[in-house]
Amino acid sequence: MASMTIAQALNKAMHQIMKADVSIVVIGEDIVGGSGLSGGEELGGVFGVTKGLAQAFGRERVIDTPISESAFVGMATGAAMTGLRPVVEVMFCDFFGVCFDQVFNQAAKARFLSSGRIKLPLVIRTTMGAGDGSGAMHSQSLHGLLASVPGLAVVCPSTPADAAGLLKSAVAADGPVVIFEHKGLYGVSGEVKAALPAVPLGKGNIAQPGDDITLVALSAMVPKALEAAATLKAGGISVEVIDPRTIHPLDSDMILASLAKTGRLLVVDEGAAFVGFADRVLSLAASEGFASLKAAPQKLTPPHTPVPYGRKAEQEWLPATSDIVATVKSMLM
Repeated sequence: MASMTIAQALNKAMHQIMKADVSIVVIGEDIVGGSGLSGGEELGGVFGVTKGLAQAFGRERVIDTPISESAFVGMATGAAMTGLRPVVEVMFCDFFGVCFDQVFNQAAKARFLSSGRIKLPLVIRTTMGAGDGSGAMHSQSLHGLLASVPGLAVVCPSTPADAAGLLKSAVAADGPVVIFEHKGLYGVSGEVKAALPAVPLGKGNIAQPGDDITLVALSAMVPKALEAAATLKAGGISVEVIDPRTIHPLDSDMILASLAKTGRLLVVDEGAAFVGFADRVLSLAASEGFASLKAAPQKLTPPHTPVPYGRKAEQEWLPATSDIVATVKSMLM
């Protein structure tokens, strides 16, 4: 076991999978970078996740592209259809608006429209999340939107081991997978096995067992949920924290089993307040776990507005640990 950050775990996993499979190519804006710096230093993208890949595997497999998401996501979709296994970086998930046709009309539908004759082993890595003052067009969390598109798998890791393991499973899949990496979690450290074992798509994790209430949290909300659970434990409230890790396919069985035990459900998510991931989980509880409910299930999300730019306003907009604690207490009164 070794301690590393999420960014380091992703980088190490990329080195391992590219060494093991020559059909894997990496494509995106500034993923090599540094062309204007003295000595041609590799930046490895804005967050350093792809650093060293070009030096190790060459510029034919690590390709810097122009600023045109529609072009390079379309190129990667065609490459996946014809034998390569591209890993594409869309720098911010906000920019899916530029390449949405390539994603939801082409990549997501190719296998279905070909009756499975065409495989589409495409991985799209992107960032999500507010909290660093990047403003409304660089801070969204659009995982729920992408998960609503049939044909796409969508994952949102919260730990270094899960980030690396889900990346490995995504690269091995024969259909398109979108990985949402929270900008605020890249520097978070955790214990990781040296082999970086794969984490199955569609399998959640009980981050903390409990008996009084089920708290489903995702991505950067997981550390907040665990912190809230620790605070509540001191007051005699036992919280079960579930990290779904993959939101499509969703580990419904894990959530329903927890709900059957606790009878109460709170979903905490940074995504949309209207028809987002939180609503999907509440729908699951109402349709398949209704008999287990002791109280109405609730959600805690940001307001249904764009992300504010001012730092203080942004922190007010985001769900906080104190908000989770207060909501849980109100549900148990």
